Amino acid sequence: MSHKHPAILRHWLLACSLLLPLMSHAAPAATVSTEARGRHHVEPSPLVIGHRGASGYVPEHTLASYALAVLQGADYIEPDLVMTKDGQLIARHDNELGLTTDVAQRPEFADRRRTQTVDGVTLTGWFSEDFTLAEIKSLRAIERIPTIRPGNARLDGAFEVPTLQEIIDLVKSLQISQQRVIGLYPETKHPTHFQQLGLAMERPLVRILARNGYASRWSPVYIQSFEVENLKTLSRLTSLRLVQLLWTDGQPYDQQVLGTGLTYAQMSTPAGLKAIARYAAGIGPEKSQIIPRDAAGNLTSPTRLVPDAHAAGLKVHPYTFRAENSFLPTDLRSSSDPQARGDTETEIRAFLDAGIDGLFIDQPDIAVKVREARQ
Repeated sequence: MSHKHPAILRHWLLACSLLLPLMSHAAPAATVSTEARGRHHVEPSPLVIGHRGASGYVPEHTLASYALAVLQGADYIEPDLVMTKDGQLIARHDNELGLTTDVAQRPEFADRRRTQTVDGVTLTGWFSEDFTLAEIKSLRAIERIPTIRPGNARLDGAFEVPTLQEIIDLVKSLQISQQRVIGLYPETKHPTHFQQLGLAMERPLVRILARNGYASRWSPVYIQSFEVENLKTLSRLTSLRLVQLLWTDGQPYDQQVLGTGLTYAQMSTPAGLKAIARYAAGIGPEKSQIIPRDAAGNLTSPTRLVPDAHAAGLKVHPYTFRAENSFLPTDLRSSSDPQARGDTETEIRAFLDAGIDGLFIDQPDIAVKVREARQ
């Protein structure tokens, strides 16, 4: 979508974010239960997951971003979830709010700025757990990487921070208008940190999903986490499908706290994948774990991760595909301009050839186009 007409885009997206949720109240009798939809639904392959919505076009984790992802054909949308002071689940990439909201420009919240350790890292900023939902709702979203996505930054201040319930309402509204199943792919962010604050998110998350009809393995939901123990807790609380996120090095933070010594490298071995399959339905690896890049930054040959995961019965949904040159393999960049679009399609095709089952992408329309061309 072009940013040549930001005023038009802003007004259209505002209409999506404000009006679409109302549709869920307009015709409840015409809807089919979420579980029934999921039970009779054959998921597209590969799945296209709108990473934080359509965050390549609109500031991430806003109703407008999620709506645009769906309208571009995404099968699932991905809200990252953090907790507020009063125990409400909201969508932000991190609990630190300075990079994704206008909190730094709000003098009434200047005294909330502080330094703390989150997942072993010292951070200074404004944290979701220090704000009530009402206070969060007074903030407005801003673009997280404005130097790469200046077009998105033109929409700074246009959108609220949504709650999980508002996102669900939007999805159910869009299911009516789009006449197809739309899935939710929430990520629990910093679960150990929130547990230590008395704001554990596992039970509230399961309660909200169940209240909205998402309770079985047939439901169009995956819950993901970089930590292990909260996924195991979730596996005892719900039948919804779980996904273990992986990273290229180090340990899950909860394993650091527990002192187990379990590393992401160990979790990515055949034995580690079999252990994951005892509590999860899939893995979400960083994409270089599937096709590494060489010293020049070009794609090499696939590793064994996808076939090993499939042998363990796990789906594989790598992250994150992005169209800008700054994120692409060197030989797929269109120029030296980090903001310009490169050849994302070729990169996606290479990963599809490697056997992935789905992918997280900031520009869902590109992945949908590639999938359609292969069918």
